[in-house]
Amino acid sequence: MTESISQKPLKKGSLVFVDKDIYLTSIESLASDTDLPSYIFEGPGEILSIKEEYAQVRWRRPVPDVWFKLDQLKEYLVV
Repeated sequence: MTESISQKPLKKGSLVFVDKDIYLTSIESLASDTDLPSYIFEGPGEILSIKEEYAQVRWRRPVPDVWFKLDQLKEYLVV
């Protein structure tokens, strides 16, 4: 008997990182700088706000907050 682990929906306060493969194949990546900082792919960033299918993410660095599509974000798990 195999049960799939249900993924928790991302919400305000969730720790996340950007899934590089999904982001680089998205239409948003075509409108952005190609030299992205590695910390967005390593995480964690914190979701500050969610509007429709986008989330505002704050990084633990002195940089501006950024909006990403929710499907480009993955939960950051502290192990």
